[in-house]
Amino acid sequence: MNILFLTVSRIDNLEKRGIYTDLLRHFIEKDHKIYVVSPLERRFGTNTHLIENKDHSILKVKTLNIQKTNIIEKGIGTVLLEYQYEKAINRYFNNIKFDLILYSTPPITLTRIIGKIKYRDKSKTYLLLKDIFPQNAVDIGLMSKSGLLYKSFRRKEKKLYQLSDYIGCMSQANVDYLLKHNPDIKAKKVEICPNSIELEREPIEINKTTLKNKYNIPTEATVFIYGGNLGKPQGLDFLLKVLDSNSNKRDRYFLIVGSGTEYSKIAKWFETNKPVNAQLISALPKNEYDELVRSCDVGLIFLDPRFTIPNYPSRLLSYMENKMPVLLATDVNTDIGLIAYENGYGFWCKNGDLDKYNSLLDTLSTDNDLRTQLGENGYKYLKENYTVEKSYEIIMKHFDNV
Repeated sequence: MNILFLTVSRIDNLEKRGIYTDLLRHFIEKDHKIYVVSPLERRFGTNTHLIENKDHSILKVKTLNIQKTNIIEKGIGTVLLEYQYEKAINRYFNNIKFDLILYSTPPITLTRIIGKIKYRDKSKTYLLLKDIFPQNAVDIGLMSKSGLLYKSFRRKEKKLYQLSDYIGCMSQANVDYLLKHNPDIKAKKVEICPNSIELEREPIEINKTTLKNKYNIPTEATVFIYGGNLGKPQGLDFLLKVLDSNSNKRDRYFLIVGSGTEYSKIAKWFETNKPVNAQLISALPKNEYDELVRSCDVGLIFLDPRFTIPNYPSRLLSYMENKMPVLLATDVNTDIGLIAYENGYGFWCKNGDLDKYNSLLDTLSTDNDLRTQLGENGYKYLKENYTVEKSYEIIMKHFDNV
């Protein structure tokens, strides 16, 4: 099949690891031809261009900055995205007939181009639902539900669901939320298609002591790592309270790695408080970050407690792949913490419950055997549920006759 993949994630090649590139490589292994459309933000100073390969093509479309930028440029850039994508697709992919259109949220603003190609080529369409917008923006105070902007985006969201032949959600809580708040959607076209990765074929051996020395991490402490986006959705005020309340404990060490709109706020806290058992590192290249994760003991996940939509951050997968238990502080609507607890690979509490969180930190800091068992359980669950082979099977069972 010819498969068109639309995304706002930055994809320059398919060799790098990630939830989308891993899945697309698996499609290629199964003899499908992949056509990726990905943004090329103006900060990179390059025009729209096509990267062609034997079994896939990547169309890099010049856009405004839509990631890690101010809310005004992000908003305008997101609105313009559909026009920019449509123009580029008409120029570079106009003679290609697509059998399947894959796309992820965010954004929800590509409805017109999806609809045009769907009806032009009689394509099948599959939505990988990675967030529920605009409600997520309402939850954290970035948008008013009574405003015109919300109503406009909500119409586009409904249209996107209508255009989608199938909708793959990250967890059961996402399925339930989607159907409850969108009664027009037929339940039979909504299913669980979780975040997934391609597992390393051979175990990667590392020298933890060498890596810890490289980053000035104490070798005797239990190392807790938070890696990924440092933005408002993560509810990171609670993270700072955790660091402050544990600042005198030398049996644990905290690594905060990433970038985002809240990075400067966190950096200012580090500069003011100068914690001896915590370190802030700006975003690392993927291979260096993966290496650093392998030297740590426990993975951390934070989500803003105001969320009514069930988020499911993909950073969970790198923790599980490296046999690390996870400690989650989230809202009460996501099921990411419940799934971790019920399947024996992590602990959860509500974002804001400092006493409970510190109690869990104490347990994980002192019990190495428990950490090992939780990590093994997580790796087993990952292999059984969160691999690209599983995602491919879920998607392709609908298209055997295409």
